[in-house]
Amino acid sequence: MSELKFRFVDLGRITNKNEKRVILAMEKLLADLDEWDPEPLDIQDIYALALNRLPPRYVQDGTIVFNEPVKREEVERVVGEAIKTVKDSPNY
Repeated sequence: MSELKFRFVDLGRITNKNEKRVILAMEKLLADLDEWDPEPLDIQDIYALALNRLPPRYVQDGTIVFNEPVKREEVERVVGEAIKTVKDSPNY
């Protein structure tokens, strides 16, 4: 049950489309790193930092996306930068 409601309208099912794209990029880029095994907090920091650096793409059920202004390569670049930032300066 969602906690995000306004005037009895469930707003919790509106999501940022970049969330899944960032996770896919994290899976790809972190799999290539043999010398570093990020802690759970590192993973959360990478995720949040990357999402904050990308423009939000909010969608709801039934949304049709005709074009994607942010290309996969850009998402991967931003995630790569977030990985480097967190790896170089962990939050603990």
